[in-house]
Amino acid sequence: MKFNRFGLALIALMLTPFSMMYADETMLTYDGGEGPGEGKHIVLISGDEEYRSEEALPMLADILSQHHGFECTVLFSINPEDGTVDPNNQKNIPGIEKLKSADLCIIMTRFRNLPDEDMQVIDEYLKAGKPIIGIRTSTHAFNIPKDAKYNSYSFNAQGGFGKKVLGETWVNHHGKHKGESTRGVINEQQKNNPILCGVDDVWGPTDVYGVRNLPEDATVLVYGAVLEGMKPEDKPVAGKKNDPMMPIVWTMPYQLEGGKEGTSVCSTFGSAIDYLNEDGRRIVVNAVFDLLGLEDKITPNLDVSIIGDYDPSFYGFNSFKKGLKPTDFQAK
Repeated sequence: MKFNRFGLALIALMLTPFSMMYADETMLTYDGGEGPGEGKHIVLISGDEEYRSEEALPMLADILSQHHGFECTVLFSINPEDGTVDPNNQKNIPGIEKLKSADLCIIMTRFRNLPDEDMQVIDEYLKAGKPIIGIRTSTHAFNIPKDAKYNSYSFNAQGGFGKKVLGETWVNHHGKHKGESTRGVINEQQKNNPILCGVDDVWGPTDVYGVRNLPEDATVLVYGAVLEGMKPEDKPVAGKKNDPMMPIVWTMPYQLEGGKEGTSVCSTFGSAIDYLNEDGRRIVVNAVFDLLGLEDKITPNLDVSIIGDYDPSFYGFNSFKKGLKPTDFQAK
């Protein structure tokens, strides 16, 4: 029996195991399945120029989908001219409307200035009191002009989204950028918090952010010890820089004017390269479970293993991998 090329390709496709991931031109979608996350939809929004959120969030989505059954959609900053992932484009993140069906949002953006129709979707999501996890530059997620409708979300509008939803806006680099790494120190008063279950070794080469004025109702889970160098075995810097230590992971209730109360988790620990650290990933996965009412499913050995190859870029401006499409960020 003879087959033409199409027939052979069709047979090969039928014999290939069903993939948990598919993509359109602008985003990645990971189907959910069996597991505690079955029936829950998470939208992960990348878009920062420096810390490689476009690499980190697909990896985290893969873990959440394949290990735990969550449906995940990953959004990217896209160059509209050629459809490539371009973190330097601050105005175009296609797919924000996916938030309308989301049970949880994970955001890792920096200084975005999105169209009003996109900001309206974000505004409605937050006013509905839905849970959100902000990573690293999400403290200064938006930079929106003063005369724009959603300027109140801008980092320089009394702290904007960062201050009102996560608890803090951009302050400064507390640790020396690219010179002093971060060692996570558990808040002993919160060691039994579900988000910290199984967490005991947090280290990453990204520096500690300054956090000055968290609201009184914020609960600090992890502090960041500034280390003398860029290795996990380096000692903490002596003196005032670590006295007191800055918070790097916390949770708090939020409520926007006219909206319902929700809960946020913020982690200023979290460049793509930081997530080579298992407990850094564990904090995010545990936080997902906790915010979605699945805290009883959290165990010290909850699977946070990386799927496929993950070789994250070191952080830095214009260090993103040029010319890639969303499908290039799927696990291989």
